[in-house]
Amino acid sequence: MADDAIDDVDGAILYALQEDARNMSSGDIAERTGTSDSTVRKRIQRLESDGVIKGYSADVDYQKSGYPLRMLLYCTASIPERGELLPEILAIDGVVSVQELVTGEQNLLVTVVGESDSDITPVAQELLDMGLTVADEVLVRSHETTPFGKFNGETDD
Repeated sequence: MADDAIDDVDGAILYALQEDARNMSSGDIAERTGTSDSTVRKRIQRLESDGVIKGYSADVDYQKSGYPLRMLLYCTASIPERGELLPEILAIDGVVSVQELVTGEQNLLVTVVGESDSDITPVAQELLDMGLTVADEVLVRSHETTPFGKFNGETDD
């Protein structure tokens, strides 16, 4: 994507897809952006092939689906290994995301969901068995997201 910077139309497409990709048609996005339906479809295909759009997924409310615990595990891995460990960590039952952190001693943030503490504890043990240090555990009450405002033309002015 280095050759093709994200312009206002791409930004508006990304914003709309973040709002509601399931119900947002290319025609709806074309109307918002003042472009054609085919332009939007071509832009989406390019954004996908360039890896800007990595995929589409459901925003699941784990609590309502029977998994009321959401735990953040702040871990430390050796810097050369941390990126290589991401697929292995994601394969652990109960892990729903891993973030690679670049500042501070804790350099991985692992999000785990479960029904009870007995679902979360084995995940921490597996991380320890992988050679990670689990430095902190934080229980999360809620997690909300919003589309990135800069994609909708918002400025700091």
